[in-house]
Amino acid sequence: MKVTLLDGGMGQELVHRAGDRPTPLWSTQVMIDRPGLVQEIHADYFASGATVATANTYAILRDRLAPAGIEDRYEELVEAAMAEATKARDAFGSGKVAGSTAPLGASYRTDKHPDLDAAIPLYAEKARLMAPHADLIVIETAASLLTCRAALAGALEAGKPVWLSISVDDEDGTRLRSGEKVADVLPIARDGAAALLVNCSAPEAMPAALDILARGDLPTGAYANGFTRITKDFLKDRPTVDSLVARRDMGPEIYATHAMSWLDRGATILGGCCETGPAHTAEIARRLRAAGHEIA
Repeated sequence: MKVTLLDGGMGQELVHRAGDRPTPLWSTQVMIDRPGLVQEIHADYFASGATVATANTYAILRDRLAPAGIEDRYEELVEAAMAEATKARDAFGSGKVAGSTAPLGASYRTDKHPDLDAAIPLYAEKARLMAPHADLIVIETAASLLTCRAALAGALEAGKPVWLSISVDDEDGTRLRSGEKVADVLPIARDGAAALLVNCSAPEAMPAALDILARGDLPTGAYANGFTRITKDFLKDRPTVDSLVARRDMGPEIYATHAMSWLDRGATILGGCCETGPAHTAEIARRLRAAGHEIA
């Protein structure tokens, strides 16, 4: 079977390598303070077996930059992030680059998301900025039906394939973090998504979500995080990852065991999210090859 192997987490990997405390702008600020570090991480993922570099554009949104007084650098930062990914890919000699976007408002906090009419142009603007340097656009951590609708509609305006990736309840993989049913994402995804994935959720929640995604006719995949459970109490405030703790039981071997099990549920796209790194990617690649799969 052909399996697309995504890279792993970028933001937390930057924290570990740079030694900086994570903030709402940590992954963006590091490109200003330490140019080249993001490219180095992309290169390590390619060397580990990944075939897709997810650009460090996730948190580059006007609503994240404005409070820090750097909204005027929006286009410049998107361009810089895409350049670091494409340079790593070109140096490696193969692979694809995915332009990434986070949900508007705040990750996980679906009540912070603007309404459909306000959101679609913002997602479209970002997708158009990423498109000249991207093979595809990936909407990540979409945690509500509204986010799915708005982000997909906006991203499709850029004319690139769009992967829609949802985030589910860590305790119930049949539900989005909003509490809405994962099954209700299927008709939304049919309106133009090229693949349907689940990310930034506990590995244990992935099987239930993937079983539902498999009811559709799109390629499916998963890339989990290595955080301790994201609880309802955590979601009451405007959360950032500096409030989360890495699990001690999610090293490369254990994570890869989870990832390989997702193939049995129809997944053909595997990778890692926050608190996974190149060692996790390398272990998944090793097991895929050992099982006779083709990494494409």
